Amino acid sequence: MTDKIINITEGSIPRQVIRLAWPAVSAMFFRTALTIVNAVWVGRLGSNEMAAVISSMFVIWILFSLYDIVWTGAVAVVSRFYGARQFDTVSHAARQAIITGVAAAIPISILGCIFAGDMFAIMHTDKIVSDLGTSYLQILFGASVLMMLPELFASIFRATGDTKTPLMISTVVTFTNIILDPLLIFGIGPFPQIGVPGAALATVFSWVVGLSLFIVLIRGGRLTFKFNFSRFVRPDGRMIGELIKIGSPLAAAGVTFSVVYLFMNRITASFGTEAIAALGIGNRCESISYLTCFGFSLAVSTLVGQNLGAGKPERAAKSVWYALLFTGISTGVISLAFLMIPHVIASGFINDPKVIVIASDYLMILALSQTFMAIEIVMEGAFTGAGNTLPAMIVSLVGSFARFPLALYICHDLGVGVNGVWWSITLTTIVKGIALLIWFSRGKWKSKQIRVSASTDALQQG
Repeated sequence: MTDKIINITEGSIPRQVIRLAWPAVSAMFFRTALTIVNAVWVGRLGSNEMAAVISSMFVIWILFSLYDIVWTGAVAVVSRFYGARQFDTVSHAARQAIITGVAAAIPISILGCIFAGDMFAIMHTDKIVSDLGTSYLQILFGASVLMMLPELFASIFRATGDTKTPLMISTVVTFTNIILDPLLIFGIGPFPQIGVPGAALATVFSWVVGLSLFIVLIRGGRLTFKFNFSRFVRPDGRMIGELIKIGSPLAAAGVTFSVVYLFMNRITASFGTEAIAALGIGNRCESISYLTCFGFSLAVSTLVGQNLGAGKPERAAKSVWYALLFTGISTGVISLAFLMIPHVIASGFINDPKVIVIASDYLMILALSQTFMAIEIVMEGAFTGAGNTLPAMIVSLVGSFARFPLALYICHDLGVGVNGVWWSITLTTIVKGIALLIWFSRGKWKSKQIRVSASTDALQQG
């Protein structure tokens, strides 16, 4: 354990927001770079292979959403008690989060491998795309615990105010994946040519590297609270229950969002493989906005949690407004790029003229919703830090469920075609952002309590 306690409950608020956000934003970019690198290399195999990986992305969102139960709960509890300087409870919460995550990984991995093919049946993709995507997903689901644990450790570090350690590890993980991708996909040198499954294996190996680095750093005392891997820890039902209570609403919202996207992909697929490729390109371009906002959201979660723990709710609120200001500026710039040079952006991913036209339309429509997406994501971070995730769940569920029928109506009843899918995404994003902003402004989240109890023996195990 290092003796340096990170204090983000004092000092300049905008400076603290930026100090926490820039490493988090960078780490998110590196994490998404894994999927972009996979798509770029796999795209050289052909459109079917690229469509398989792109379609798999929606199922991977479900995987991430399921683990949000643990990640979100850990951030809320660890940041709150870290801000209150109750370090025994912080350590206990972190250890219980690991127990919960590993226990959840077993059924998630098994069921994911079994039902991977059914996900493609829902999306109505071509058989060759489904077969390729199933092999890709089964590898990722089978090894998902290797992804869950590094992300959980990253969440714990961020909750204490250390966003630089996760950035460092994300950088190493990304470059590991960049090196392994072409080797395993195309069989360069002594490596076998595996194709699409090779991209999945490269990702898994990079997860192993990330997990190993976190373990080494934690054992070396990188965390600012006492944490010992070697001691046996009994499951604490009260603490695990609180983690699940906080994490479940956003996890449910995330799973719903992802499942709805499977059906949105089904609508898109009815317009051809080119439309699916365009959807993937648009999503990867939008990830620039999303990841910037999500990085600030992670910073906000920590700032809100620690400041509420320190008894400073107004400082917590100001942190959120500054984060909205910064993300509003960044998404405004990105929106202009989507509007002014959509063809240039789309052509950077693929040479197919038809795909470029469809993707360009998608980018121009998305440009209208980027700032509202920033509001939505930052507000989710604020509610997470407060441990009050129910508002974000309600808004997300309503918005997600509305997307599918709205897309059907615009695409077919109004005769807009595949652009109706893009309009459905944009309109619901705008509504969700406005709704969460209103809910946050009411201020009830400031009085949200996180109640956990543990025996003295349990706390001393940390």
